[in-house]
Amino acid sequence: MGKIESNLPTGLDAQAVTPGSTALRELVAAIAREAHARANGEADAHDAIARVRAARLGLYRLPVDEGGGGASLPQLFELVLDLAEADSNIPHILRNHFAFVERARRTPDRAPYSRWLASVKEGALYGIGASETGNQNIGDGDGATSLQPHGDGYVLDGVKYYSTGNLYADYIVVNAKTGDGRFVAARVAVGQKGVDVRDDWDGIGQRRTASGTTVYERVAVSRDDVLYYDDEFKVPWQATFSQLWLTTIIAGILRAVVKDAIALLKRRERNYYHAIDARPAHDPLLQEIVGRLDSAAYVAESSVLRAADALGRAYDSALAGTPDEALFLEAALFSARSKVLIDELALDAATKLFDVGGASAGKQSAALDRHWRNIRTIASHNPVAYKARVLGAHALHGTALPNGAFF
Repeated sequence: MGKIESNLPTGLDAQAVTPGSTALRELVAAIAREAHARANGEADAHDAIARVRAARLGLYRLPVDEGGGGASLPQLFELVLDLAEADSNIPHILRNHFAFVERARRTPDRAPYSRWLASVKEGALYGIGASETGNQNIGDGDGATSLQPHGDGYVLDGVKYYSTGNLYADYIVVNAKTGDGRFVAARVAVGQKGVDVRDDWDGIGQRRTASGTTVYERVAVSRDDVLYYDDEFKVPWQATFSQLWLTTIIAGILRAVVKDAIALLKRRERNYYHAIDARPAHDPLLQEIVGRLDSAAYVAESSVLRAADALGRAYDSALAGTPDEALFLEAALFSARSKVLIDELALDAATKLFDVGGASAGKQSAALDRHWRNIRTIASHNPVAYKARVLGAHALHGTALPNGAFF
């Protein structure tokens, strides 16, 4: 593992990095320096997550007086942009942790969230076990993972997929169903007996996120580690956070596309014999491409940050005890609108990147194809067509937005 910067906070009593701090900037810079090695398969993400742990980044949204970073929700999404520009795998790995923290913060004094949140303050990172493969009908979020009584506790059995981040986490909060049909979340430790987190993700992009299979076989679960969803403090369009997180990663990748396009053009020494200017960086046609890429990145960033501001105001209302449905609707709409166009802008930009580089830009060692592959993989989490249709129906007829998972 690479050397962790000495000025990053360490130890359970240390303060988490704060927004705009030197330590936070150095953390992002260190992750960026190692990104090319990860992209070329020369390293995995464990070094980067070790740096995240040393910086106590998992506490970024907790109050400063509790050892956290004191970040607002918009500041958290600004960090997602920075991390995604550095290496899009890293914020993707951390998405489920921060989604969990937001849910826990809404009921910090209610068991078992109070107990689980205490472990976050001690530096623990969380993953989530939600998705399963197999047939699923419209509106059906059911799964086959079960939690059954055993002794003075329970046992958990099931198989989950899209286990992004679990390989790097300390705990996983797993969705399951009891024998009487109630939906629950059960916390298990990543290293405990019966938990098998498999690094078998074979996606074309986001290759370091370990987004494959997690198997749970007769895993012992304490009664204190079971949350009944009927008792959870719910907010409208709860999945907006996770969707906006993914779109913000794409916006961060767009930043990286612009940076790579500029670097590529500046180091090119020769141009096509029929080009307008002998030096590629002085060629107005290539300058136009860079200008369009830069504009796309600006629009994407502006869009997700406006959505993050709306979501931040909605979350503030929930933290105050009374979720404002109008604010949550606004955030859901802003997030959906952002995704519909940013996905398209980003995929087009990642293709145009090669137009400024010539044939040499296609070298595998350059790894410039990772941007398109990563964008395509993230965008595929939720097809644009369904988002766009719902937005159209809402604009035309006031049709309600879906309030289930992942709208």
